[in-house]
Amino acid sequence: MGALSNIRVLDLSRILAGPWASQMLGDLGADVIKIENPEGGDDTRHWGPPYMASEGGGTTEESAYFMCTNRNKRSLCVDMKTAEGQARLRGMAQDCDVLIENFKVGGAARYGLDYASLSALNPRLVYCSITGFGQTGPLATRPGYDFLVQAMGGLMSVTGVEDGEPGAGPQKVGVALTDIMTGLYAVIGIQAALAERERSGLGQHVDLALLDVTAATLANQATNYLVGGLNPTRLGNAHPNIVPYQSFVARDGHLIVAVGNDGQFRRYCEVIGAPELAEDERFLSNRDRVKHREQLVPLLQARMLERDKAEWIALLEAAGVPAGPINTVADVFAEPQIQARGMQVTVPHALNPALQLVGNPIKLSRTPVQYRRAPPLLGQHGDDFDS
Repeated sequence: MGALSNIRVLDLSRILAGPWASQMLGDLGADVIKIENPEGGDDTRHWGPPYMASEGGGTTEESAYFMCTNRNKRSLCVDMKTAEGQARLRGMAQDCDVLIENFKVGGAARYGLDYASLSALNPRLVYCSITGFGQTGPLATRPGYDFLVQAMGGLMSVTGVEDGEPGAGPQKVGVALTDIMTGLYAVIGIQAALAERERSGLGQHVDLALLDVTAATLANQATNYLVGGLNPTRLGNAHPNIVPYQSFVARDGHLIVAVGNDGQFRRYCEVIGAPELAEDERFLSNRDRVKHREQLVPLLQARMLERDKAEWIALLEAAGVPAGPINTVADVFAEPQIQARGMQVTVPHALNPALQLVGNPIKLSRTPVQYRRAPPLLGQHGDDFDS
């Protein structure tokens, strides 16, 4: 029995942010009913290649993208453009605890599936809306996409090589991080509303906006501006508030050194054969090192070229200085620590009994995450709801 095995979720969302939220709820035990358009289903079913291999080694029409965010769900095809489909969904909403949707603002109301309509039928319903810009404000009616919002929300302004260096310019993050973070915030909001429902007996509307989430997750970069008046810029792989906390080039490639305090800096200087740098008044404290970053980093970089990256990592780890390689995705899933933590799992699929998926990082001692269902085929569970 999962932690949320008493919860039923009606998932009207598609693409990534909403399905990420519903997958997380499903991993935690909720019964998630994924509603899909009979004509093709979730758009991401077609976002390939790559596609999942079949048991016999051929290629299926099930995209890897869809697989990443739709396990532990039942797929039901409903044409919500029809009166019959709308009535069916309103009936289902009366028996659900949570509804997740990512229509444009006002879109659900056209089908009678908005919060006001459904909460009148089921006052206990926790209704979560995910949009680009939220239900209110001057941009509310605009469509929003992860890439667009990474730009508008400031994330791209602090991601990429700093000005004046080769390859300079703003960059998006290598995954749709705004969508992912919005999905996670949605789960937090949903669970908070469910917990409050235990006291009041009433559900509520959870309003999530990609732009809000992007601004919120700027974290220290946002407060560097709000508190310190500093408008952050791109620093490549360096940190705006800690030095040295960045990538360095060793004799055979790149590695990361993440010095978090003055004691680690002294040990780092000893390891690289430059203990005098830790005594230099320009570099005594982190405040000093941030101020004199441009003088310090070239001195450190010159030393880092003297050994291979594996040598440096071993020496620094032995000295208690955080350091590590820059892994590829293939390297990550070959990492013994990742394997030991169950971050690669086998989930039997209708077309492939050995489907490999990324595991859930939440480890609960009494009600652990369970992988009950592989990402469904389109409409695979229609028979479950025909009675």
